[in-house]
Amino acid sequence: MLYEPFAELGTTLTILEAGSVGKGNVVSPINLGDLDLTTDEFILDEVDLHIQANLEDDLVKEALKMGVDLRQYSKQVEGELQRIEQASIKDYIKESQNIASLHNQITACDSILERMEGMLSGFQSDLSSISSEIQTLQQQSVSMNMRLKNRQAVRSQLSQLVDELVVPKTMILVILESPVTEQEFLEQLHELNKKINFAKELSFRETLACSDIQDNVDRLKIKAVTKIREFIVQKIYSFRKPMTNYQIPQNTLLKYRFFYQFLLANERTVAKELRDEYVDTMSKIYYSYFKSYSGRLLKVQYEDVADKDDLMGVEDTPPVLHSSSGFFSKPSLKSRNTIFTLGQRGAVLSPAELEGPILVPHTAQRGDNRYPYETLFRSQHYALLDNGCREYLFLSDFFMVAGNSALDLFNSIMGKTLGMFLKNMSTYLSDCYDSIAVFLCIHVILRFKAITAKRNIPALDKSNQHAAGPVTGTTSLR
Repeated sequence: MLYEPFAELGTTLTILEAGSVGKGNVVSPINLGDLDLTTDEFILDEVDLHIQANLEDDLVKEALKMGVDLRQYSKQVEGELQRIEQASIKDYIKESQNIASLHNQITACDSILERMEGMLSGFQSDLSSISSEIQTLQQQSVSMNMRLKNRQAVRSQLSQLVDELVVPKTMILVILESPVTEQEFLEQLHELNKKINFAKELSFRETLACSDIQDNVDRLKIKAVTKIREFIVQKIYSFRKPMTNYQIPQNTLLKYRFFYQFLLANERTVAKELRDEYVDTMSKIYYSYFKSYSGRLLKVQYEDVADKDDLMGVEDTPPVLHSSSGFFSKPSLKSRNTIFTLGQRGAVLSPAELEGPILVPHTAQRGDNRYPYETLFRSQHYALLDNGCREYLFLSDFFMVAGNSALDLFNSIMGKTLGMFLKNMSTYLSDCYDSIAVFLCIHVILRFKAITAKRNIPALDKSNQHAAGPVTGTTSLR
């Protein structure tokens, strides 16, 4: 069995050799290479290996032990294999329908799977396309987001620029037609002032857009300046009317203090003109008022006042008849015991009297009331104190001045009046022999100086010092 191929090969070679010889042909040697078993170089190592491997097989060992003929055993095995093969064929034939059905099912499943594979392949390609589209949309979204942020950043600045540049129709109508006392005019004036400042800034930067609004803004500014000037001039002229309470127009001007601020920022020439007009008007008003008030107060002063004959060193003499002239000498009608007595005169320094209402001359004349000089002095200087403090506060607030500028402006208004006060005081003191009145006037000045310091009004400090100087000097001389 193991050498059967080689036997068949040897038989084939024998037949070929016999055929060749029988035909009278010359037999040429055949080169079989490694298959040539007749050569001396043939090596049976591989055959020995196969034989050794077969001998190690368990079935072969068992058959050799039992002394079974291998050829017979081989035929037996072949027979069994054929029977098994026939039985297997019958089983396959018997199950042929099931196998065919299974084949059909497998074919159908294969077709379904093929279609599913096609669908999944389509889905895969669609998903790939969608993925690329999503990636494209994502890139577009990032780009759009960036553009949006840039536009928002530009919009915040550009919108502010446009808002500042645009001159709305409402502003034009209000500035041109509305009275200056209307609240909407004041509001639009604030907006116009912002646009003027913004236009100046753009002009400094040489922005081209400034030229588009500059003409309209200038026209509105001229119109607003004209209306404001007319309003303030009218209020200043109202001070000149007789019996006018000038505090009322002053309060009105304070309500519209932004008008002067607008003029000062945009038309300094007009602002200076209005300030000079106000200074000239109020200077004349205060001078005229206090000159008239001081003259009328002197009419209600005591007529019986101390003179030089009441001083020490003058003898009391009875009236003497002069034979040569026939006239009597002037007797002294005053009592020296009371002329220099303080009495109730010191009440002028009490807080209630010191800051009490000022005297009204025509009322005192109708009541035939008379007052000592220190009471008239107190009334004059308290009126000066009250009006001076109010005027200083008004100047600081309306004209927006402080420090030395406020003091200079105040002195330009009240300087003439203060000079008149000092002149009248010097005239009175030059012929005054009432030392008690002078003493009380000194204390009145000192108390009023403390009041101005408490109110934080430095404008009258210099005038109080000048007033206290002559009074103190006169007292020391007397």
